Amino acid sequence: MSDIHTGMSAAALTGATWIKSQRSGPTGGNCVEIAFLAGGEVAMRNSRHPAGPALIFTRAEWDAFIGGALDGEFGTPD
Repeated sequence: MSDIHTGMSAAALTGATWIKSQRSGPTGGNCVEIAFLAGGEVAMRNSRHPAGPALIFTRAEWDAFIGGALDGEFGTPD
């Protein structure tokens, strides 16, 4: 069983290569970073707090999230 879980410190994900969107801009801003983990999971962290908690998604969960975003399911704030 994997010790990787949502809420764990992103710093504990040794070997993770974190990726930030090119749309984030050079100043940092309110960005998230993701890492594709060796076990197939996808981790997400706040770029302003790189050692803070990470959200961990299965690949199926991640694919569903990205698919929903691409399909416009989340809309825009009013």
